[in-house]
Amino acid sequence: MPSLYKLLLPVCLVAVASAPLYAQSEPELRDFFEGKSVVVKLDMPATQEGIDVFPDARRAIDFAAYSARLKATGIAIRNGDSVLVTKVRVKEKLIEFQLAGGGFGTFGDDTSASVYTPSTPKSNREKDLERLVKNETDRDRKRQLERELDDLRNRREREDTRNKAASVAAEEAKKTRIATTRLHSGSRFNIRYNEGVPRGLGADGVMRALAEYLDFPFAQDRRPAAGDRVTAQPAPRDPAPGGGAIRKGMSMAEVEQSLGRPDKESLRNEGSLKVVTATYTRGDQVITVDYVEGVLIKYAISSK
Repeated sequence: MPSLYKLLLPVCLVAVASAPLYAQSEPELRDFFEGKSVVVKLDMPATQEGIDVFPDARRAIDFAAYSARLKATGIAIRNGDSVLVTKVRVKEKLIEFQLAGGGFGTFGDDTSASVYTPSTPKSNREKDLERLVKNETDRDRKRQLERELDDLRNRREREDTRNKAASVAAEEAKKTRIATTRLHSGSRFNIRYNEGVPRGLGADGVMRALAEYLDFPFAQDRRPAAGDRVTAQPAPRDPAPGGGAIRKGMSMAEVEQSLGRPDKESLRNEGSLKVVTATYTRGDQVITVDYVEGVLIKYAISSK
């Protein structure tokens, strides 16, 4: 047993030493950014692909790719909007900086506009008639059976035609719902590093990478110095009345447990969807929430 321990110990030490160092900064970045409001300085595409930012490149954004995504998906967050940072994820070569839900197309989002419509099956009578026609030798009797079989086939074809028309209408309605949901699901920045996320990268480094595209009102007293990579300490958060943060996908009842009853509500139609906009007050903040069928799809926080 001791000899086995001696053999395994170096392997374990190598495994620990080779563990990805980039993951060490994620908890600090999440504590610092998530649940805080930022102000967007450019329109953001309505997709989970978001905007790719390459801090090490001569041009940090490929504006041809950025324009293509805007044209393909529309604008989810507009220049000047104040939105919540909902998630920060650190991977080997990128940092996902998600805003107002992170963009449409994430796990759980229904991105397909197709509606399956099965063909109308043959009835038992139609199957029986096909067999009887095949085996019938009497000419008059066979013609009678064939007429009945034709009637059943025509009836089935008409049913298929009605079902296909209903399917086309359902697909168009679903496309409208997807387009509307897409515009209310936020977006994100993908901060990409060709050589991997720098070791020990802190909140100042993230803010420096996104400074041209976002304002960080909650961090105005800690502007990053050039070359500063010190990990930031979390800033204090305003507690909600119910003690919890809000997020995309919460029900109206869950939001009210955190924020209390809304100060005002309004209703509008977007395509086939009915959107309820509710406004809440928390301390010196005004929180505007959009609901579809009682589910939170978008929210923004601003100062009074």
